[in-house]
Amino acid sequence: MTVKSKKLRIAPFHIRSGLLFSLLLLTFAAHAEVKPNSLFADNCVLQRGVRVPVWGTATSGEKITVTFAGQTATTIATNGLWKVWLEPMQADATPQTLTIQGDTTCTFTNLLVGDVWVASGQSNMERQLGPRPPQPEIIGWREAAATANFPDIHEFYVPEHLSATPTTDAGGNWVVCSPQTAPDFSAVGFFFARALHQAEKVPVGILFSAWGGTPAESWTSASALKTMNDFRPQILWNPPYNAASLAVLYNAMIAPLQAFPIKGVIWYQGESNCDRGRQYRELFPLLIDDWRQGWGLGDFPFLFVQIAPSKYWTPEIREAQLLTLKKTKNTAMIGTADIGDANDMHPAQKAPVGERLALAARALAYGEKIEYSGPLFKKMKIEGDRAVISFTHTDGGLVANGGELRGFTIASADKKFVPAKAEIKGKTVVVWSDEIKLPAAVRYGWAKAPDVNLFNEEGLPASPFRTDDEQP
Repeated sequence: MTVKSKKLRIAPFHIRSGLLFSLLLLTFAAHAEVKPNSLFADNCVLQRGVRVPVWGTATSGEKITVTFAGQTATTIATNGLWKVWLEPMQADATPQTLTIQGDTTCTFTNLLVGDVWVASGQSNMERQLGPRPPQPEIIGWREAAATANFPDIHEFYVPEHLSATPTTDAGGNWVVCSPQTAPDFSAVGFFFARALHQAEKVPVGILFSAWGGTPAESWTSASALKTMNDFRPQILWNPPYNAASLAVLYNAMIAPLQAFPIKGVIWYQGESNCDRGRQYRELFPLLIDDWRQGWGLGDFPFLFVQIAPSKYWTPEIREAQLLTLKKTKNTAMIGTADIGDANDMHPAQKAPVGERLALAARALAYGEKIEYSGPLFKKMKIEGDRAVISFTHTDGGLVANGGELRGFTIASADKKFVPAKAEIKGKTVVVWSDEIKLPAAVRYGWAKAPDVNLFNEEGLPASPFRTDDEQP
């Protein structure tokens, strides 16, 4: 019996390679690696006291099991996504292991449970602790870095990038604070975390998301900006985008953090909006409300830095920040009138900024009965030819640091301001000038780089202000 052999037909190479690639894709899809969001990695700090979600990607239908600190949570991936919840945990500085098991297993080590704070804004928040020529060195950075052995302080660095639509993964990484790593930490973030950790004795995680030279509207969502007439016509734009484009930093560097529970926010920004002080009165409170809605954690503490004295910044931007403080609940404003640099937009004194932010956090977030703000204008009363100014945050009394009070001006109804004399009387300041017989308005520190010296007994500087602003 004869058997005929059939000639084997071999497909052309490009077809064979295409089929092979397709098979590889199918194989990969069938056994895709379970992947958590980049927030969940070695050295992660999880927020204490609240339910904490853990999420990522995997093959649809894949069973995912997450184990952490004695808890186990299981779910099934749907549409390539999965999420589980960990029940509230107490602060714990003991390093823990996070295990995420599906068709493959991920294991992450040195996770802590403590308080997580977002550190955001522009260059004065972005500025790292270590040298960054040609900017001046941060005062005291060498000693701070050399002694920065803080294994309970971790920073998650969010890379600078843009997006036209909200993203879900920031693509960052966690780093433990040490003398070797501290120079790359945000200087303000480092000094804040150090002071807070030393006071509260819990692990501190910093989500560092900042970009120099960026305006507040870049950090605000498109949906929020649509509520402002100034920005509504600009919402639809076309590429190319830049860091000043509407919502692009919110989309890329804030939105992907908002499923991650936090304790609060520290914010240092406003320089790029300094020529639009009136607009910032509406924009800045809008940003705060927008972030709070995005996180869905209620009115968490939002602590911000008043722009430091500099020949580059107008007093109106500081006024907008002061007004935001007065109209937005659970906020605190850190005064910098004593630590600016008239000739440099990047003041070298960052330790007082971070430490004052920590004071505010201790008061607002932790309920400590401490003074955390410099004197803030409350009201003016006219008594003859003198104006009597009262303040809040004066429980310890008022102080003229370095001699007679400086920085006050006074005017009659014609708004022609002249230098004024000022004197502390109890918890008020009496202001007058021999040139003004019927005073109508007083200003303090109303200049780009004012020479001022009013403090409270706790050593915190008074905010610049004016009494004569009729517009809302």
